[in-house]
Amino acid sequence: MKKILYFLLVLLITACSKEQSDLIVKVNVNGLKKGVLHLKKIKNENLITIDTVAINGNSEVELHAPLDSPEVFYLFLDKNSSEKDRIVFFADKGVTEISTTLKNFGYDAKIKGSSQQKVYEEYKSMITRFNHENLELIKEDFEAKRAGDTTRSNQVVRKSENNIKRRYLFTVNFALNHKDSEVAPYLAMTEIYDANIKLLDTINKSLTPKVKASKYGKELQEYIDKIKDSEE
Repeated sequence: MKKILYFLLVLLITACSKEQSDLIVKVNVNGLKKGVLHLKKIKNENLITIDTVAINGNSEVELHAPLDSPEVFYLFLDKNSSEKDRIVFFADKGVTEISTTLKNFGYDAKIKGSSQQKVYEEYKSMITRFNHENLELIKEDFEAKRAGDTTRSNQVVRKSENNIKRRYLFTVNFALNHKDSEVAPYLAMTEIYDANIKLLDTINKSLTPKVKASKYGKELQEYIDKIKDSEE
């Protein structure tokens, strides 16, 4: 009898803690009958698991996580860490809804949730053209080298370098134009972390007080301070 009461108490505590979670991620994977979903995030430069749920017949499930400020999370299907089997999203407190398919888990994802996610999706959509251009230049450079055309290859290298500069400047401008979003310091830390310190500092100084006090706002400040200290 005591064991039964203890088991019921554990279930009650677990249920209550899930109801009080800062972040609730509702997931629907069309076509998935059986499998495991993992909710993860980066902590101390390591990818750690925050919650796990097994799917057995019902493709609609929930995952939960504590959350102090808006943060990027990763949704993995089973233990496959390949790019196509994970979904990256920017979450804030409340509910985030993710719908996708088993066939194209990472590519078919539709995410409804935080305002930061909308900004993040806008950035990814606009940055795609730079990535496509870079792929074309890689292909062009390969063909030039295969043909032994050094002049053409050098021209492609210059185009590639210019494309990288344009991508960096676009990211800087995007961050400055979204200084009231936690996406701004996140992009500074992940997309242009090796940019000139003056550019990073410009983004940092433009952030609103709320964003500066967030997880990524604090990390950006620490990162800039570390670079400045090493240069002295």
